[in-house]
Amino acid sequence: MTTTSAARSLNASELERYHEDGYLLIPDLLPVSDIDAFCEHEARQQEAGPNGLQKHQTDAAWSAIARHPQVVTKVRQLLEGVPRIVQTMYMAKKPGGGTGVALHQDTHYIRNEPNTLMACWIACNDTGADNGGLCVAPGSHRRGLLEAGQVRESDQHTTWVNDYPMRDPAGKTWTEKMHSHDIHAFTRDQVDMLTVPKGGGVFFSSLTVHGSYANQTEDRPRLAFATHYVRDDTWVFRQDLQGMVPA
Repeated sequence: MTTTSAARSLNASELERYHEDGYLLIPDLLPVSDIDAFCEHEARQQEAGPNGLQKHQTDAAWSAIARHPQVVTKVRQLLEGVPRIVQTMYMAKKPGGGTGVALHQDTHYIRNEPNTLMACWIACNDTGADNGGLCVAPGSHRRGLLEAGQVRESDQHTTWVNDYPMRDPAGKTWTEKMHSHDIHAFTRDQVDMLTVPKGGGVFFSSLTVHGSYANQTEDRPRLAFATHYVRDDTWVFRQDLQGMVPA
């Protein structure tokens, strides 16, 4: 992948916007050639079955995106420390009604202490409201962890229930049942439907309310790659995510 250009740091205005809004959109985060290389790689891997959350540890193409200097340089600034990779996801939302994820805060699904969790969401094709692009609620991170209820629109959002083994820093273990949820404090007209071009990226905190809706187009998928990071002094309670690696 192309990484010859020097990684650009965020300027003071961008850092201020991130802390004020809880997210920051960089429309030209990665070179399109790097995105094309990753998508071509994924197209060759389609018969390999579903991806787990740790594929960045076994697949060089996934690792290259999660560890891309243009991403990690900015994550390091936003975390004010050394980042570690918690999980990676490639999300290919099919046209013709492919569903999204209801409005949520990542802390509900990935409890961590101290809470340094953040994400970088990268568009692998042009994304917007019509094909189920990312939406965010500006400033929602300043309201703390909000109450979550049942998913309101099952035709728009995926629903699921899973059991997750947990472990705290003292070694105590238990199992928690988690399910898809929806933050009812926000409605669709209270979130920003982001238009993110191919290669663009969105950085957001784990308390920023975000999600996506169904892909309403008939011929355009919505392709995105997301990486979650924490600062290296953070404990993540889910055992399936405790094998974190440096970014």
